[in-house]
Amino acid sequence: MKFYLVVNSLFFFYQIHKIINFKKGQEFKIQSTNQKKDIEVINMGDIVKRAKEHFGNLVEEQLERVERMKKAKGWKDYSKLEPIIIGAAGGDGIGPEITKHARNILEFLLKEEVEKGKVEIRDIEGLTIENRAKHMKAIPDDVLEQLKKCHVILKGPTLTPRKGDQWPNIESANVTMRRELDLFANVRPVKVPELGIDWMFFRENTEGAYVLGSKGINITEDLSIDFKVITKQGSDRIIRLAFDYAAKNNINRVSVITKANVVKATDGKFLAMAEEIAKEYPQVKWDDWYIDIATAKLVDPARQSDFKVFVAPNLYGDIITDEAAQIQGGVGTAGSANIGKQYAMFEAIHGTAPRMVETGRTKFADPSSIIKAAALLLNHIGFTAKAKSLEMALDICAQYEKKIEVTGRDTGATGEEFAKYIMETLQDPNLEDKWNSYQK
Repeated sequence: MKFYLVVNSLFFFYQIHKIINFKKGQEFKIQSTNQKKDIEVINMGDIVKRAKEHFGNLVEEQLERVERMKKAKGWKDYSKLEPIIIGAAGGDGIGPEITKHARNILEFLLKEEVEKGKVEIRDIEGLTIENRAKHMKAIPDDVLEQLKKCHVILKGPTLTPRKGDQWPNIESANVTMRRELDLFANVRPVKVPELGIDWMFFRENTEGAYVLGSKGINITEDLSIDFKVITKQGSDRIIRLAFDYAAKNNINRVSVITKANVVKATDGKFLAMAEEIAKEYPQVKWDDWYIDIATAKLVDPARQSDFKVFVAPNLYGDIITDEAAQIQGGVGTAGSANIGKQYAMFEAIHGTAPRMVETGRTKFADPSSIIKAAALLLNHIGFTAKAKSLEMALDICAQYEKKIEVTGRDTGATGEEFAKYIMETLQDPNLEDKWNSYQK
C-alpha cells in the first residue's frame, strides 16, 4: 500500500531530544494544546512516548482521510435537484444582520423558483459562539446535521476564540465546516479594471497548516510543535480545478504559490503535483512563485496585470487572497466560495466586527461582501444570468453610481437601505447597458 501523506514536522523527535539534552537532569512538563488538564510532571521517556503517541494518532487520522478522498463521490449536478436547498447561517457579531440582507436579495431574485418549489431557502439555527461554547464544539452535532441537509450554504462570519478571551478555545467553525463537508476549494475572484487586474484564486481549504491547527503539542515548556499536511489527492484536486478553470476560460497562465525551497516535504509535494498536472494542459502556461515574493509582486504595477489564475496551499492562499481583496478596495468588497463535490458554502471574507456591535453600529455594517458571496452562490447552482445581474448591480451601487453609501456609521446608509438600493437597481431593464457605460 502506497502512502502519499506528507507531514511537515521537520526534525520532530530530534528537536524533542535536543531540548531534553539541553536541560538534562531537570523535570519537564507536557500538555496537549486542545486539552485543559492539570500539567503532569513526567520523565524524559514519558515525554518522548507521549509525543510519539500524539504524532502517531495524527498520522492514522490523516491516512483515513486519504482513503475517504479516494472513495469520494463525483460532482453534484444541481440541474437535477428539486428543490435546491439553500441554507442561511448568520454566525456571530454583524453576521446575522448582513446575512439577512443577502438572504432577502436571494429571495427577491429567486421568487419564481421558490414559489414553484424549485428552490428552498432555510435558516440554519445555532451557529453562534454562545451555542458552540455551550456544547464545547466548533459546530454542534444538531447544527452540522442541519447544514448537511442543505446543498449550498450562505454563511455570515463566525467568531474563532483565541487564548485569553472569554470563550473556550474551541476550533474554528470555518475550518470544521470545510473539513466535515469536504469543501476543499476556496475560490475568490478579484477585479480592478483600471489596474488591469482580473485574478482568480484557488486556495486549498482542507489541508496545509490549518487542518491540524488545534492539534499541535507543547512538548515541554521550552518546545511546541505544530503540523502541516499535504496529500497527493488533496493537491491533485485543487491544482486540477485551477488548470481546468484556466483552460475552459482561455486563460493562458496559472501561478503556483509555495515556499518549496524551504518547506521541502509538504510544499515540495504540492509543487511536484503541479508540475505533473501541468503536462495535461499544454495550452496553459504555468509558473511558480514563493509566497514572500508573490505578496510583493501583487502590489507591483509592472507585474499586476500579468497574473491571471493562482493556486496555493491553505495558509499561503489565505494571505494572498486577503492582500488581493485589499487591492480591490478592502476585504469588505470580496466574497468567498468554498467548493466541494457534494456541498458548497459561500461567505463574507471579513470578520464579526465586534467593535461595531459594542458601539451599537450593527445596522450600519456593509453587506457588500456577503452579497458578492450570494452572487457566487447563484452562479454555482446554475443561475448564471441572475448571478451576473447581481454582480453588475453591486458594482453600480457600491463603486460607480453610489446614490447612497455605507460608511459603517450613522454618517451613511444602513445595510438594509443599501440592500433595497441593490434590489431597485436589479429591476432596471437597462441594467447591463448602465453597467457597460461605467466600463469605458
